[in-house]
Amino acid sequence: MQISSFDDLLHAARLQPEPQRLLFVFAAVELPDDATPAQRARFQAGEGGALVPLMCVDKTPDELASFGALVEEARQFTAPGHDWAMVFAAALSGTLDKAPTSADAEAPLQRMVDAIKRGAHGTLIPFDRQGRPVHLGE
Repeated sequence: MQISSFDDLLHAARLQPEPQRLLFVFAAVELPDDATPAQRARFQAGEGGALVPLMCVDKTPDELASFGALVEEARQFTAPGHDWAMVFAAALSGTLDKAPTSADAEAPLQRMVDAIKRGAHGTLIPFDRQGRPVHLGE
C-alpha cells in the first residue's frame, strides 16, 4: 500500500493481520553550530539542517483517531521553544493476535531515535505538521 498521508498509515495498520503498535518520534530541524555559510543560507531558505529528536510515543491504531489527535497530544508535551517540524513513524507487529505493549516498544523507539540522530531514517516514514509524507534527501 502506498502511504500518501497519515490517514493511509492508520488505515494500513488497522488492516494488518496481526495487531500493531505505532511508534512515533517527533523531531526538530536545527542548524548545527559548525554550519558553513552555504549551509546557513540553505537553512534560511527552508532547506537542510540537522534532525534533532525531541520526544517519542507509541500508540495502538485504536488509540489514535487521527493525525490531529496526535498533534494535539504532542502539543501538551512540547517544551516552549522546542517545537517539532516532523514526526517519524514506524510500526511494530504483534504475534499470535497479541498487540505489542508500550514496554515492547521502548527498545524500537530508542533505535528510531538513534537512527534519526545518525541520519539513517530510510526505514521510517516522516510526516510534516499537516500529516503529509516528507521526502528527505532529494
